Amino acid sequence: MNTPRVAILMGSDSDLPVMRKAAETLDGFGVPYRMTIGSAHRAPEYVKDFVAKTERDGVGVFIAAAGMAAHLAGAVAGMTAKPVIGVPLSGNLSGGLDSLLSTVQMPPGVPVATVAVDGAKNAAILAVQMLAIADALLADKMTQHKKCMADSVMKKARDLEAQLAGA
Repeated sequence: MNTPRVAILMGSDSDLPVMRKAAETLDGFGVPYRMTIGSAHRAPEYVKDFVAKTERDGVGVFIAAAGMAAHLAGAVAGMTAKPVIGVPLSGNLSGGLDSLLSTVQMPPGVPVATVAVDGAKNAAILAVQMLAIADALLADKMTQHKKCMADSVMKKARDLEAQLAGA
């Protein structure tokens, strides 16, 4: 098994459908990760041990997702000097606004980079970009990813223009 470079934590197994998008994105870039469920409130010692172990194993970025009170990313940020990306999750309350606010509103000195509600894919992209600062191969993969996105947009633009010209 490859040494994990990203650790993904989520507050509940109900978060897995959203967080799979982060895992799939990391897989696409060839970035090994560890993923677990850990609650900042119900299992704080497990979260603390997971953060310490994955740091020792070489993890460079943490992605933490939670809904409602959404303190998992903040709790992780308080335990590590590594970057933490928070994924606020939509849920029963206000479409995820509560999660967004509690993830983004961190005290001075304990930042959490925060992506959109249910933005697991963007969290993985941001993690790859962070790792790519010191990894030329990942930087090349990210450049190619951005080029593919631009090519896709341009193809759609050409197809639409052709469709409209024929109308």
